[in-house]
Amino acid sequence: MRTQDLFLAGIGSQVPELISTEAAVAAGWYDEAARKASGLLSIAVSATTPAPDLAIAAARTALSASGHSADDIGALLHSYTHHQGPDGWSAAHYILNNTVDRPVPAMEIKQGCLGMLASLESAANRLAANPSHDAVLITTGDNFSTPLVDRWRASKLFVLADAGSAAVVSRRTGFARVHAVGSLSDSSMEILHRAGEDLFPPGVTRGVGLNFDDRAMKVREQWATGQAPPIRNFGLRVAAIANRTLDEAGVSMDKVAKVCHIGFSRDSLEAMFLLPLEVEEHQEVWDHARTIGHTGAADLFLGLEHVWRTGQVQPGDHVLMIAAATGMEAGAAVVEILAPAPAE
Repeated sequence: MRTQDLFLAGIGSQVPELISTEAAVAAGWYDEAARKASGLLSIAVSATTPAPDLAIAAARTALSASGHSADDIGALLHSYTHHQGPDGWSAAHYILNNTVDRPVPAMEIKQGCLGMLASLESAANRLAANPSHDAVLITTGDNFSTPLVDRWRASKLFVLADAGSAAVVSRRTGFARVHAVGSLSDSSMEILHRAGEDLFPPGVTRGVGLNFDDRAMKVREQWATGQAPPIRNFGLRVAAIANRTLDEAGVSMDKVAKVCHIGFSRDSLEAMFLLPLEVEEHQEVWDHARTIGHTGAADLFLGLEHVWRTGQVQPGDHVLMIAAATGMEAGAAVVEILAPAPAE
């Protein structure tokens, strides 16, 4: 979707303590072979901070730098991938109450690791459809230090990390212009994250933890007996949405200064993102991502904030943001940097 007069007016993050992967191996949490294969150096871990509080801290930073007052915010869109607090409770309204405290809609965007891009796309549509407000606050926050998750072994594709991220999406101006944003899905692949578990009662209500590897093994067993259709190469879908969004933005891949990608382990990152998109080494944000891990929906905006604040992108540079989520779904956005980061 080509966007008109859409900007990122402010951006913020909250990244907790980094635990080195070497220390995790020494503690018996992580396997040495997996550590070497992943290329990951450290993982962001918070032992006790509630996930919504990570989002609130990030949102306050984004708001303070946005040039917008609380009265300008017409909605809050909150995304996450893991449980936020009491069952039946609204984390989005808790975040709203502790940030702009306005009587505006506060909604959850349940798109997994694609949540912040989905929130950006939803904010673009909302601002285009409703001219009565000038900005939307988008947030995310996750903390995987919970009893039913082993962050180090939940998946061979990544190590789960804790963080919060936020951005103020504006129709006025900002440090970056959003030229295009979009997504696509391949629902035939939803079985990858369901196989082996009954739909009812939900596993979490029966004390079943989050383990993608167990489900992937069940899929392989089903394939062996001919029960499941072959899963297509999802990297092709990632490339399709990236190319479509670049075309809508009028930007070619060779003109992209940085690609803000998901925080996967190196081999899975290459297979699903870097190789299908033919990302050059100088375009990656791997040196940053490998120090944090996979935070769920925050990865892309953590990467964007990092390359902007460290001067790796300058006014006139274009950034491709690309992610994927269970479903399977992929999304992309193209932004142009308009202003250098303020001096700290």
